[in-house]
Amino acid sequence: MSGNPVPFPDEVRTGGGESYWDLDAIVGELSDIRRSWRSAQTHHAEYGADGFPSRGDVGKIMDALCGALFPLRLGPNFVRLHNEDSFVAQTLQTALQRLYGQIRLELIYAMANAPRAEVDERAVAVIRAFAAELPALRRLLDTDVDAAFHGDPAARSVDEVLICYPSLLAIIHHRLAHRLHLLGAPLVARIVSEVAHSKTGIDIHPGATIDEGFFIDHGTGVVIGETAIVGRRVRIYQGVTLGARSFPADEVGALIKNLPRHPIVQDDVVIYAGATILGRVTIGHGSEIGGNVWITTDIPPHSRVTQAVAQNQITTRERKGE
Repeated sequence: MSGNPVPFPDEVRTGGGESYWDLDAIVGELSDIRRSWRSAQTHHAEYGADGFPSRGDVGKIMDALCGALFPLRLGPNFVRLHNEDSFVAQTLQTALQRLYGQIRLELIYAMANAPRAEVDERAVAVIRAFAAELPALRRLLDTDVDAAFHGDPAARSVDEVLICYPSLLAIIHHRLAHRLHLLGAPLVARIVSEVAHSKTGIDIHPGATIDEGFFIDHGTGVVIGETAIVGRRVRIYQGVTLGARSFPADEVGALIKNLPRHPIVQDDVVIYAGATILGRVTIGHGSEIGGNVWITTDIPPHSRVTQAVAQNQITTRERKGE
């Protein structure tokens, strides 16, 4: 836009804006809507009476944890070999305390009828267990870094992989989020995954189980659903979807939660760009799934599925009346 903005009316500039905009009526209506929303059904209850886990704060905590896990590559530029242990210690002390605060806010809601002392104790237990798993997470992430370095001929070093590849950022966040999800902090875990999603375009639900040596090449548009299971040494490319095919509902029409509804991808599978795999189907180990195919049935081990093969299979079924 060009030119000067249209000036507010005189009553707005002189302090009469509240009456000009009729804010009392608007605020009153919004208040009525919120009360109606909260009282309509129990699942409309909102977090927030005692505060709400903050996406901004969780994002900063994850940045700090990434630095603590890979201090020389993802930490601040003052970190050197002689001071990395002290940096990691100080960073974890602060980050874990802040993460405790975010998890406590989630648990205050999730444990609404429990005494605050019990909530605090549970939050401490989650943080203690999460912290204890950080060394194992670092070892697991090393296999992902190696998979990226060895799987991409354009990668010249593991440093380049860690610093430059958005897929590694998404995988680090997922490894952290998955642990929090399993430990009983699913909301904070989901915020972690959405922080990575917004930064990388890679959407991995924290409930998804992903084994070692996982590599996403390029990555933009990848979607991995909540109940997906991915085996060892799996490589996928941009635009791949491991999604659900259907969403069963109960007798009143509400979706049934937590059912296994996403694919199982066994070890040593490669899935090329744009492939869509839906439902609780199994992709057998050692298989190669070509670009832009649509799969809703099990694939045997060591299969090679391309667009032409998939189309022939569909045509054959149609001829047989399946």
